[in-house]
Amino acid sequence: MALHPHPPLFDAALLPGVLASAPDAIVVVDTAGHVRYANHQLTALFGYATEEVVGQPIEILLPERLQQLHVGHRQDFHRSLRVRPMGVGQELFARRSDGSEFPVEISLSPIGDGKQRFVAAVIRDATERRAAEHELRQARAEADRANQAKSRFLATASHDLRQPLQALALLNGTLLRTVKDADALDAVEQQGLAITAMSRLLNTLLDISKLEAGSVQVEVTDFDLGALLEQLRDDFLVLAADKGLRLELDCPHVRARSDRTLVTQLLRNLVANAIKYTDRGSVCLRCRPGTAAGKVDVDIGDTGIGIGSENLGNIFDEFYQVGAAAHTSRQGYGLGLSIVQRIVRLLGLGIAVKSEPGVGSTFTIELPAGTSAAVEARDTASERRSPQPHGPNGRSILLVEDDPAVRKATRIFLKSEGYRVMAAESLDEALRLSEQDPDIDLVITDYHLAGARGTAVIAALRARIGGHLASILMTGDTSSAIRELPRDNQLRIISKPVDAEELLDLIRILMPPASRDNYVET
Repeated sequence: MALHPHPPLFDAALLPGVLASAPDAIVVVDTAGHVRYANHQLTALFGYATEEVVGQPIEILLPERLQQLHVGHRQDFHRSLRVRPMGVGQELFARRSDGSEFPVEISLSPIGDGKQRFVAAVIRDATERRAAEHELRQARAEADRANQAKSRFLATASHDLRQPLQALALLNGTLLRTVKDADALDAVEQQGLAITAMSRLLNTLLDISKLEAGSVQVEVTDFDLGALLEQLRDDFLVLAADKGLRLELDCPHVRARSDRTLVTQLLRNLVANAIKYTDRGSVCLRCRPGTAAGKVDVDIGDTGIGIGSENLGNIFDEFYQVGAAAHTSRQGYGLGLSIVQRIVRLLGLGIAVKSEPGVGSTFTIELPAGTSAAVEARDTASERRSPQPHGPNGRSILLVEDDPAVRKATRIFLKSEGYRVMAAESLDEALRLSEQDPDIDLVITDYHLAGARGTAVIAALRARIGGHLASILMTGDTSSAIRELPRDNQLRIISKPVDAEELLDLIRILMPPASRDNYVET
């Protein structure tokens, strides 16, 4: 068997040549701080001949403003010798022989045999790397500024962006009631589906933009979490029933402390998502004491399609849908959970997901518990009064809208349903019309009006006509509107773009009987 010879040992005599040909500048410094060796790259980097540096203090290679400080650092290193980079987390600078400064990276290594100790410093020019990092930071900052500007624009312009779709939706509703030709009716119905899809996507994108732009103001209060979930159940009962699902509620009247409006929005998104991805069985809303002290947990559980563990990490991404190709609209746009995550982060809440394919999913939101004070009494004063069923003919609606196209489209739609409509573009005009014809059964007003808000219109008309005047507020800024309005059973808020059928449903609920005094006491 042939024996392989051992490879030759490295000849120590070659070491000076290795150091001399190294790509970086290398200096060896003694414990007193004097340079004992410098390779040729030092000359290329600093402009000094090696003989000009050897024997000199290492501080000759530093800017004058840093020389005294470096003496202390050098002494500290000799007290704790170890291989490490120099100046971690700091920007280091060196000085050439002509006095010019440049950024450097320096690595330090102790060497010696116990009797003599030295430090080898490897010095590299960091000018190009620093320039590249600076350009990257500038590019990232510019991209962030552009993204924030986009978000601020969308959040600010949300009202104007919704207005054309508002007019389209109501005109489409009018056409559905007047077109008789089968082919034309089919075209109008397809148009309605397209308008609904556009409205849904626009609303979701604007919600995300407002959150990204930081234009959502958080208002933390204590609120009845049980009452909130009851309202959500009532809002989604019809949608769940249409799919043959049970919508169950298990929640005592416990209190939570957070922004009630934003919590409502994130829970609404979770309930809508659960119903969307559940074809049979049930969706359950449940609240319980939190696993952590001072917390209350809300579970939104379903018996839907479930989510595999490989997909759980992606469900909060924009446009991501389990089991659907990206950018399809078959089951929506995959933005609801993205909004949920943004609200959770904004409010500092906890969120957890448990899911199993074919079994279902449970989303848990962890909220701070509210104070232990008794739950505030439910607003039952308005609930004691409920209008009797009625027909639309002859009922009078005062419409307040400053956009001419939306005002005209809404008036045409309501008149096609048999209502008597008075239209105003401002608070002053609405008050003048109410003086001329005070027999108003319902007011429908936009939230953002020139010179006033819809909340002021409702308050002024109620002060003049009657405190229980039925009112509908149309707005794309539901968070602000909800905070400004007192809760009563004779007022509803509807989000723009308004769906024609949804508007009619609200009108049928709110429209009072022929006599305002003809309420049934319960």
